[in-house]
Amino acid sequence: MSDRAGNHDAEHHDAEHHGPPGHEPATDEPGTRDSGPHGLGGPPAGGAAAGQGGPAGTGNAGTGNAGTGNAAGQAGAAGAAPIRVLITDDHPVFRQGLRGLLQALGVEVVGEAESGPEAVRLAAELRPDVVVMDLHMPGGNGLEATRTITRTNPRAGVLVLTMFQDDDSVFAAMRAGARGYLLKESGAEEIARAVRAVAAGEAIYGPEIARRVLTYFAGMPHPKQNAFPQLTEREREVLELIAQGRGNADIASALFLSTKTVRNHVSNIFMKLHVADRAQAIVMAREAGLGESGRN
Repeated sequence: MSDRAGNHDAEHHDAEHHGPPGHEPATDEPGTRDSGPHGLGGPPAGGAAAGQGGPAGTGNAGTGNAGTGNAAGQAGAAGAAPIRVLITDDHPVFRQGLRGLLQALGVEVVGEAESGPEAVRLAAELRPDVVVMDLHMPGGNGLEATRTITRTNPRAGVLVLTMFQDDDSVFAAMRAGARGYLLKESGAEEIARAVRAVAAGEAIYGPEIARRVLTYFAGMPHPKQNAFPQLTEREREVLELIAQGRGNADIASALFLSTKTVRNHVSNIFMKLHVADRAQAIVMAREAGLGESGRN
C-alpha cells in the first residue's frame, strides 16, 4: 500500500487544486505552459497544432507532433462520429485545459460537471461515450458517481483522471466500474489513447497504475494445476474465486471481466464438474485445495 493512502484526505486540497509538487501557479497569459492546472494548459491558442498544451510530466510542453494529433483516432475522419466526452472535475481551470486538449484531438466535449451528483445527472441527460472522472471533489464523491453511471448507463465508460495513485483509490475505482485510471500528470498522447480505449470498451491504466495491478495479481495464489484438468485456465481462476465465496460481480472486478462473461464461465464450470449449483462447486473446489487463501 502506498504511503500516500494514509495522507489521502490531508493532501487532497493541495494535490487537486494546486497540482503536483513543483507546479507553478497558473498565469493570466493564454496559451502558456502553465495556463492550465498541473501543467495541462488551456485550450491551444491561435489554432495551435494538436498536442500543444499537453500535461506536464512528459518532458515537453506539448510537442504538437503528428503522432499525438493522430492519437485521438481521427475521430471525425471518414464520416465516423466523434467520441463524446463528459468532463468531471471540481477545478474549472483544469476542465478548461482538458477540454481544449480533447477538442484539439477531435474529441467532442458534450459537457462539464464539477461534482459527482452533477456528473450522474449530465451523463443521463447527454449520454456520453466516456466520462472523465476526478475522484475527490467537495461537491460529491467520484467513486459513487462512477458506480451509479456504470450501473444506469452501461454504454458510457468511466476514465478516472486524478492525482491519487494509492492502492485504496485505484482498486476502489475498479470495483466501482471504472474502465481506465490515469494520473493527471499523464501526457496528451496517453490521455487521448485512454479516451479511445475506454470508448471502445477496453480497460486501460497508466504505467504506474498498471504496475500496481500486476503486483496485486502476482500475489494471488494460482489454482492447483493438477485439479480439474477439464477446465480452461480462466475457468480455474473463476473456480478459485468461487471457492473463496466471492460472487459474480466481485469475480468480474477481480479478473477485469464483464459479469455476463463470468456467468458464462460459471455455467461451463458447473457443466464440466457435473454439479447442480454453486454450493456443490464450492465443496468440490475446496476439497481439491482451492480457495484456501480467501478464507479466514
